[in-house]
Amino acid sequence: MLDRILSLFAPNQNGGPGTVAPSTDRLQIATCVLMLEVAMVDEEFSDDERSRILEILRTRFELDGDSAENLLHHAEKARRDSSDLWKFTNQINQHCSNAEKMQIMEEVWRVIYADGTLHGHEDYVVHKMAKLLNLTHPELIDAKMAVLKEVRGDD
Repeated sequence: MLDRILSLFAPNQNGGPGTVAPSTDRLQIATCVLMLEVAMVDEEFSDDERSRILEILRTRFELDGDSAENLLHHAEKARRDSSDLWKFTNQINQHCSNAEKMQIMEEVWRVIYADGTLHGHEDYVVHKMAKLLNLTHPELIDAKMAVLKEVRGDD
């Protein structure tokens, strides 16, 4: 698993120059980067946000704890090495249906609300992500409301 993640943004030595990892692995990194972006936009990565992201990775991608930690570590590096979110949202746009993108946005909202509060910077970034994912404003709000309903325990 670790070798597959490491090869995401580097040439695959066995497959020749320019060969990349399977799209599933790149999609996992891209999804994790989006969650990290909202978690770190305020330059604080709380334990609650980290735990929430790891929980999402384990559940969404059916990973064990070590694999989720490795994915998080490599997504943090990919995020640091990137100047924007386009390559990550483009990966998602190429391989996900609109319904799957809505699920990813719900995961992003879960990370935002891990600390119980929506901050202005988080709101700005999540709107930017929605545009890059070709989601409409009503779709973004639908994802937000679904998560708020969960957070509040509404039935």
